[in-house]
Amino acid sequence: MNHKMREKRQACGLSQADLAKAIGVARQTVNMVENGEYNPTLSLCLKICRALGCTLDDLFWEEK
Repeated sequence: MNHKMREKRQACGLSQADLAKAIGVARQTVNMVENGEYNPTLSLCLKICRALGCTLDDLFWEEK
């Protein structure tokens, strides 16, 4: 589950539908990425980061 992405999206005041529209995907795609049910391409990851004003490390890097 990508809690960082969900938290950042909510902090930006965006719904899943808002983010989906901004990056050109279906709302279900955003939901699946946030729930860890879909492994997004690098291109999609970059679009998400640009829309949320953060870096790949901010959203997708998992510290162990």
